[in-house]
Amino acid sequence: MFTGLVEEVGVLESISGDHQASQLVIRAQTVLEGVKIGDSIAVNGVCLTVTTHTAHHFQVDVMPQTLQHTNLRHLVPGQRVNLERALRLGDRLGGHLVSGHVDGTGTVLSRQEHANAVLFRIQTGPELLKYIMPRGSICLDGISLTVVDVEDSSFRVSIIPHTLAMTSLQDRQPGQQVNLEADMIGKYVERLLYHGSPKEQADKPNGSSLSLAFLQENGFA
Repeated sequence: MFTGLVEEVGVLESISGDHQASQLVIRAQTVLEGVKIGDSIAVNGVCLTVTTHTAHHFQVDVMPQTLQHTNLRHLVPGQRVNLERALRLGDRLGGHLVSGHVDGTGTVLSRQEHANAVLFRIQTGPELLKYIMPRGSICLDGISLTVVDVEDSSFRVSIIPHTLAMTSLQDRQPGQQVNLEADMIGKYVERLLYHGSPKEQADKPNGSSLSLAFLQENGFA
């Protein structure tokens, strides 16, 4: 579990393997403090496991499923990546709860300066947009952000100077892909409402029948 507060920006030193599976070697400093083999580090918002490490580098394996659904497949040596160590019980939760399980990718449509901030408009599919709401939380390349607004096929986030300076978002330009993880609360609510047992589905022929009885039964009222 992570918070979406990037600890440092690392640099991809090397990548080996192919489009099916890859090994990444990343140069870092802060996230290596106290690191052990088997620890979790979020790389651009993707939870990966440390397989080897030195004083200045760590290596992770990336399986086919992860490559298929994230922008890690587009990484090249020298590229900067956002890094965050897993959350410890008792740590301050400054962002929002992030699992490191990316839901999919979005494409940067525009980047516009607005007073002291930069507005990014991100295009993504309806399967992700249904979880995104104005003033809600979204994790973008491992960064916990607040949604400004949502349109039919895109949404906007506003980036303050500190976040831009301390993350790889400063490198992102229109046309590039970013990893997206929606707020997990919405996904759990959807699961409760639409994916019950076969008997429950038979009792709700139209897919969902939200009622006071249902909310009471599931502890919402």
